[in-house]
Amino acid sequence: MTIIKGFSKLSREEKIEYIKASTGLNNELNQTLKQYRHPEKQALFDDFSENTITNYLLPFGVAPNFLINGRKYIVPMVIEESSVVAAAARAASFWAQNGGFKITINDTEKIGHIWFTWKGNASLLLSLQNQLSDHLKASVAQLTHSMEQRGGGITGMELMPLPELENIWQLHVKFNTADSMGANFINSCLEEMKNPLVDFFNHHNLEMPDILMAILSNYTPNCLVTCQVECRINQLKPYSVGLSPSEFAYRFKTAVDIAHNNVHRAATHNKGIFNGIDAVIIATGNDFRAVEAAAHAFASRSGQYRSLSDCHLSDDVFFRFSLTLPLAIGTVGGLTKLHPVSNLAIQILNNPSAKDLMGIAAAAGVANNFSAVASLVTTGIQKGHMKLHLTNILNTLEASDLEKPILQDYFKDKTISYKAVADYLSALRKKEGLQ
Repeated sequence: MTIIKGFSKLSREEKIEYIKASTGLNNELNQTLKQYRHPEKQALFDDFSENTITNYLLPFGVAPNFLINGRKYIVPMVIEESSVVAAAARAASFWAQNGGFKITINDTEKIGHIWFTWKGNASLLLSLQNQLSDHLKASVAQLTHSMEQRGGGITGMELMPLPELENIWQLHVKFNTADSMGANFINSCLEEMKNPLVDFFNHHNLEMPDILMAILSNYTPNCLVTCQVECRINQLKPYSVGLSPSEFAYRFKTAVDIAHNNVHRAATHNKGIFNGIDAVIIATGNDFRAVEAAAHAFASRSGQYRSLSDCHLSDDVFFRFSLTLPLAIGTVGGLTKLHPVSNLAIQILNNPSAKDLMGIAAAAGVANNFSAVASLVTTGIQKGHMKLHLTNILNTLEASDLEKPILQDYFKDKTISYKAVADYLSALRKKEGLQ
């Protein structure tokens, strides 16, 4: 295998020629890549990543009627799965008529660490924690000044040995990053603290530490949001589909309880939550990978991976469904303002604060989770999903504008599968003499 060096320094055209030569792709590659480049803002998009040769487009949709803490929102969602937006919109409309989504922000604390090896007197080092904290805060005062003006900054520090590994320590630093997600701010502060940390050990005649790394943690168990919906059980009738509302509520709660106790079900259950959350996170230019990493760690905090949502029934009268998870996101910095469509998403949401956006994303997660579980315990997940997926199947089969409405009408009350659609389209074309 030949390793190419200096690939990033090649022009876009040279990169494409290298891909063609290496893969055997023909000149259609050029046309496809060109088709999805932006005619005016491509230079901006090129700078978002490395070795950019085109843009990858995803649908930007909206789900209306989200009533969150008494305020109405149109929620932007970026996702390729059409049923997600449809399910969110339906659930939002239902809950808007039944009290809406209630949001509680438990905290917004974020965390970073400096990891180091040290073999000295642990008791002596721990006795100097307050002095060390003052010293390190002073060392990054220029970096934190602007954040402090916005209500953020460093909120605490603690030295902790790592019991599982001999002589490994962490400096556990707590941050408030106001309306920004804060990853760059946190990492910059931690990097700036490394030399002052060594200087502190030297000043106090302590054995020198060997600093391993300085990095934020994406696990933010104290940056928590809770979203809750509740209603009288008899109000669930629009979702009960052939069941009594009380039977539907019982089946719904049992399904959530299964996800709480079974890891296989929990993984898929939580994926349904992130259908909604990720779509909002991506639309607003936030980091969905960081959000998912934190939430999956949070789902495992008991020692077993469990569902992130809970359901409670009270005296066969009241139904309550809630979701609690960490959401370290922002509305300033990063791509939130720089990407024109992310900036538009923030504007559609009426320029929310980071706390507001935490609630909006959590509400989208509840909406999709509620819809998915409701479908599972009644008609099954595929009925609604495949109806919406029919359009994708028709496009894959290159159905014409004349054929699409015929197939959509035929399958409106039938089970949809790729094979069934393909077979019917083939029969239709033979009948019309098109084959």
